Amino acid sequence: MNLDVMLGDLEELVSCESFSADHEAVARSARVVADQGLRRLGARPETIVIDGVTHLRWTFGTPRVLLVGHHDTVWPIGTLADHPWSLADGIARGPGVFDMKAGLVQAFHALAALPSPEGVCLLVTGDEEVGSPSSRALIEESARGCAAAFVLEASADGGALKTARKGTSIYELVVHGRAAHAGLEPTMGANAGIELAHQILALGAIALSADDGAAPDGLGPTTVTPTVLSGGTTTNTVPALARVSVDVRVPTLAAQARVDEMVRALAPRTPGTRLEVSGGPNRPPLEQASSARLFELACRIAKDLGMEPPRGVAVGGASDGNFTAGIGCPTLDGLGAVGGGAHAAHEHVVVAEMPGRTRLLTGLIASVLGGESPAGEAATEATATGATATGATAAGATAAGRTSPAAGGSASTGEPPGEAGR
Repeated sequence: MNLDVMLGDLEELVSCESFSADHEAVARSARVVADQGLRRLGARPETIVIDGVTHLRWTFGTPRVLLVGHHDTVWPIGTLADHPWSLADGIARGPGVFDMKAGLVQAFHALAALPSPEGVCLLVTGDEEVGSPSSRALIEESARGCAAAFVLEASADGGALKTARKGTSIYELVVHGRAAHAGLEPTMGANAGIELAHQILALGAIALSADDGAAPDGLGPTTVTPTVLSGGTTTNTVPALARVSVDVRVPTLAAQARVDEMVRALAPRTPGTRLEVSGGPNRPPLEQASSARLFELACRIAKDLGMEPPRGVAVGGASDGNFTAGIGCPTLDGLGAVGGGAHAAHEHVVVAEMPGRTRLLTGLIASVLGGESPAGEAATEATATGATATGATAAGATAAGRTSPAAGGSASTGEPPGEAGR
């Protein structure tokens, strides 16, 4: 692997800003990624535009291996002016360098190192940072029938691979009350803020009972976290409306279902108020069983390459690997860059690790294409036959989205968001 060439490719991708909320910027980034893929792989991708978001897919023959990545970032347009690409003392910096443009570079070079990419699909989406609303069906469609999915999200600390991820659910609770003058006749109102406080306390009780005493895979217990709150209009008015967003992280599908049932069973306690609940499960968990054999394979290949065997860790954040695992495709995540600071000003990549990570990925792909079985019989059958309702919509959504440039969007400003919906 030629590190200088890889770094030139990385600078090219980082220098093209791709804030998720700006569809025009994502479309520009897709063109840059497509051109780089053409240079490295000798083939242009299929450009798929769904709901204005531009995704790319390279398909070589009948895929048995799926590589998954994304080219959108959390960084608003203009970030490069204050946080430009830089390379010093073996550290690359810039918006999106770690999450996850270095992973895309590694994917291209890993495929280019194969004798032939026949049997591989590389999918690069444009909305992962906002929860993959337009690409989920495309991801599941691409994974269905594959023997393995390798996710190029950045590694965990120290280069560890991500062998399990919590699933996510996203809810919004809206309380409708009745306004009144807070000084003259407060009892004539129905205080939506007080009712919202009751509901927030009830959410805490849900978290305590969701796991039924079990928290497998080192993921820790279910968490139910109220995040964004708002309510009221003026300081002297009983609030008629209050709302809260809720982030849920679950270690198992069973816990996700229990939380959903309990959230939807919430009822108002304050007379005169009404509770409205929206949202639901977003990503299923990536459970340890989905990654176990692929992780063992990665350890064997690393040893053969003279590399330190990778560590495997369970993490609370979600990725598109949750979707591939959710339809039964064996999935190994965190195969991208080594570094740190995702979504933060200190985001960086340790460039000396890029060639080794790339060789590891090449070895994984070649092993699966060569017949290495990454799953037991049950998992393989589930991958081949698991047509879900979501997956059934994928072909239609994809076909409808196979158009040329993306619809325009508008840039936002301010600090990058956290992992909302991830």
